Amino acid sequence: MTKKVGVGRAHSKIILIGEHAVVYGYPALALPLNNIEVTCRILPSNHTWVLYEEDTLSMAVFASLEFLGIQEADIRCEIESMVPEKRGMGSSAAVSIAAIRAVFDYYEQDLDKETLEILANRAEMIAHMNPSGLDAKTCLSDRAIKFIKNVGFSEFETNLGAYLVIADTGIYGHTREAIQKVESIGRRALPHLHQLGKLTNEVEVALKIKDLEAIGMAMSEAHLSLKSLGVSCSEADKLVSIAQANGALGAKMSGGGLGGCIIALVANKEKASWLSQLLREKGAVHTWIESL
Repeated sequence: MTKKVGVGRAHSKIILIGEHAVVYGYPALALPLNNIEVTCRILPSNHTWVLYEEDTLSMAVFASLEFLGIQEADIRCEIESMVPEKRGMGSSAAVSIAAIRAVFDYYEQDLDKETLEILANRAEMIAHMNPSGLDAKTCLSDRAIKFIKNVGFSEFETNLGAYLVIADTGIYGHTREAIQKVESIGRRALPHLHQLGKLTNEVEVALKIKDLEAIGMAMSEAHLSLKSLGVSCSEADKLVSIAQANGALGAKMSGGGLGGCIIALVANKEKASWLSQLLREKGAVHTWIESL
């Protein structure tokens, strides 16, 4: 039995702090972006659905159909996304999750969270070869996520009464290239990675006591460490500087780097709206505001 349309949705995510250092065993903190969504619709088709192995969406649909034991499916997918690709916002994970939910909805099958996460991570392996699972975990959660390599994930609450402004440089991030860049500088990377780990721990403590100034200061210091590692870019540095000079409590690049987005912590919605507009005027191709 099938419905005429199957619908699935998923939200995106952003790294608050800890990128790159997380590869070396330090913690990273990621935030769900509940208002920045992907919607997938599964509709009937006159043609049998075909797997394209290099495509995350295709792999998510394939994994879902295989799990349900459906050999041939006369379906097609429509994606409506607010999440730009390759910007460190979890686009591929959000698309995968939305597609899996849509397939199960179309075939009117129950989908538990554990199965959804397994299928999403399987699809993510196409996009990221060996994903940590952080993107899928955060895109599946309404709470912030702490991740430590070889240790695992834990959820925590954020209720700061503050806002995060996210600004897109308009440049694709290059995570693998950035990781290789850090590896190439060898021991010279160690002090910066240790500093990023220390700052992440400080932010975790500051989140619990709602110390906005400490969080902002740590974010700005983290950007300097990431810049020293060579994983930022001039467009991100420019937007970070503008945010810091115009009312942000702190700002940094987010994600793999060499492109992607920057994030800025702002105390209230009015300042967030003003800064969001300013960053667009100064070169950001898109901005979003998320409450924390």
